Amino acid sequence: MDLRLTAKAPATGAERAAVDAVLGPPQSGWEGGTRTALDAHAAFGGRAARARRHLLITVLHAVQERIGWISPGAIDHIAERLTVPPAEAYGVASFYALFRTTPSPGAVVHVCDDLACQVNGAEELCERMTHRFGKEGSESAFDGTGVTWQRSPCLGQCDRGSAALIQRAGADPARVGLAPADPDQIWRSLTAPDEGAGRPHVSSSSSGTVSLLRRVGQVDPSSLGSYRAAGGYEMLRRAVGLGPQGVLREVKDAKLLGRGGAAFPTAIKWEAVAANPVQPHYVICNADESEPGTFKDRVLMESDPYALIEALTVMGYACEAEQGYIYIRGEYPLAEARLRHAVAQARALGFLGPDVMGKGFAFDIEVRRGAGAYIAGEETALINSLEGKRAEPRNKPPFPAQSGLFGKPTAVNNVETLLSVLEILGVGGPSFASVGTENSTGTRLFCLSGCVERPGLYEYDFGVTLGEVIDAAGGVRGGRPLQAVLLGGAAGSFVGPSALDMPLTFEAVRAAGTTLGSGVVLVLDDTVDVVALLRRITQFFRDESCGQCVPCRVGTVRQEELLARLASGTPRGSVATELALLDDIGSVARDASICGLGQTAISAVQSAVKLGLIGS
Repeated sequence: MDLRLTAKAPATGAERAAVDAVLGPPQSGWEGGTRTALDAHAAFGGRAARARRHLLITVLHAVQERIGWISPGAIDHIAERLTVPPAEAYGVASFYALFRTTPSPGAVVHVCDDLACQVNGAEELCERMTHRFGKEGSESAFDGTGVTWQRSPCLGQCDRGSAALIQRAGADPARVGLAPADPDQIWRSLTAPDEGAGRPHVSSSSSGTVSLLRRVGQVDPSSLGSYRAAGGYEMLRRAVGLGPQGVLREVKDAKLLGRGGAAFPTAIKWEAVAANPVQPHYVICNADESEPGTFKDRVLMESDPYALIEALTVMGYACEAEQGYIYIRGEYPLAEARLRHAVAQARALGFLGPDVMGKGFAFDIEVRRGAGAYIAGEETALINSLEGKRAEPRNKPPFPAQSGLFGKPTAVNNVETLLSVLEILGVGGPSFASVGTENSTGTRLFCLSGCVERPGLYEYDFGVTLGEVIDAAGGVRGGRPLQAVLLGGAAGSFVGPSALDMPLTFEAVRAAGTTLGSGVVLVLDDTVDVVALLRRITQFFRDESCGQCVPCRVGTVRQEELLARLASGTPRGSVATELALLDDIGSVARDASICGLGQTAISAVQSAVKLGLIGS
C-alpha cells in the first residue's frame, strides 16, 4: 500500500521501541525499518503486515504508556508497520477516551463524577482536586513529572463511594484504580502506586443450589492451586465428559438468559456457532462493563479470575473454538492484571494450550484491554474493537454467530453469564432451571449503590422483590425517605417507592415498563438532585454515542438541550410541547438507531417525566 505520511517530525526512538515491543523489529524499509538496496526491488510486508491490523489498539496502548500521548510521528510509524492509512490509525486513536492525541503530562488522573459517585459527593471531591492540583485540565508538577486531572464517566467502583484512575507514563508505566479516592491518596499514589481498593462487600442470599459468589473471599485470586482446592476445573472435566453436545443440552435445559442486558438465550448463541461449518470459531468474554452503576463483573474478575478462565474454556469447547478473547475495559487495571496472571498460570499447567488437560482439544485465551468506550459493550462494536477498529456497531444481520470476529462464527457473553454456566454444570440444567421463576432461571447479581447503608454486590434467586434487595443493603441511608430507584443504569429507568414490591425478574420488570439491564440498583433518597443526575445521564450519552447513526448522534444532543431548557425553566413554547418533543426524539431513537445505546438513551429521562421527577 502506498501510504502518504504527513507528520512533520518522525517517531522518536522511544516511540519506535514501544511499537517494536508489541510487533517486533521491522524487517524492511517497507514497514518502517532501515531502507536497503533490496527494498528498491522487492516489496515486503503486505498481507503479513495487514494480518496484524488487529493489534492496532494494543500498539497504541504501548506508545501512550511509554510517552504519555500518541504523536503524529508515532501514528505514521504505526501506520507503516501495520500497513494502514495514517488517517485510519488516527481515527482509531481519537475514538477512544483513554487515548490522548495531543501533548499531555506524564500522569493523568481520571476522577469519576458519574451517577453513583455524584450521589456520594463527586462534586466536593472535584473541588478538592482543584485546590490540590489546579483547575481541571491544567498541568501541575509532581516529582519532576507533569500531572493533570479530568472528570470521568463511571469507573466501575460504585460500591466504594468515590473513584479515581491514574494513568502514569514512562519507562515504568502504571495504571492504578483508587476507591474510595481523595486528593491526598492520589498524591501519594503518583509515586507509590497502590490499588487502594478494599475488599468488596458481597452477600449471597440465594437458595444455595446456585451461587456465583461462593468463592469470592474464599480463594486466593493469584493462586491456581487455591482455586483447584475449592473445586476449580471440575466443571471443565464434567464438560469434557458430557461432550460438546451434552454441554449445549445442559445450557439449553437451564434456560439461561444472558446477564448483560439483552437477556438473549445463551444456548441459541452457542448452538448457532457450534453448528456453523465455517472455521475457525471464536468465543469472546465481554468484560467491558461500562454501564454506570455496574461493578459485578469487576468483583468477579478481581476475586475469582480462574473461574472466568475455566468458564470461557467450557464455552470454547462447546462452540468448537480453539481461541478465546477476554475484552476487559481499560479502567480495570487490577482485574486485568489478575486475569493475565491467571491465563499464564493456566497455560503453564496445561489448562490452556494445544492439549487442554490432556483431553485432546486445543484452546487458548488472550486478554485484550479496551481504551474507554461505553459503546464497545455492544457485541459487534466490541468485535470491531478487537479487530483494531473504531468501536462502531455493525448492522445485523449478519449476526456474530454467522460473521463475527475476522468474519468467522463468534459467540459473545459477559462474565456473569459465563460463571452461571459453571453452576449449570455443577447441578445440571434442570436443577438450575428450578431456581428462580419459570422464565427467569438461576440467580442474579445486583449492584447496590447510592443512598444505601451497605453498598455492594448482592446475589438472589430471581423473584426477590426490589424492597427486599434494598433492605438487605441496610435500607435507605440514615432512614431518609426513598425518592426513586434507577434500575439498569443510565440505559435503564427510574421507578418510585410504589415499585418496592415488584419481583426482580425479566418478565415482571418488562411488564412494569422497566428493565433489569446490567443489575444496577441505584437508590436515591429525598436529598438527591434528580435533575442534576438526569443532566449527567444526557451528557453521558451525548459523549458516548459513536456518531455513526443520525437518530443517536443528533437525538442525544437534542435530549441534553431539551433537559437543560426544562431545568432552567425556559422551555421552548410550553412544558407540554417540550415533553411531546422528548417523546418524538425517543420514538425515533428507539426505532431507527443501529444499536441499543441509541434505543435506550432516552429511557431514563422519559421514566423520570412519568414519575413527576421533572417536567411536572
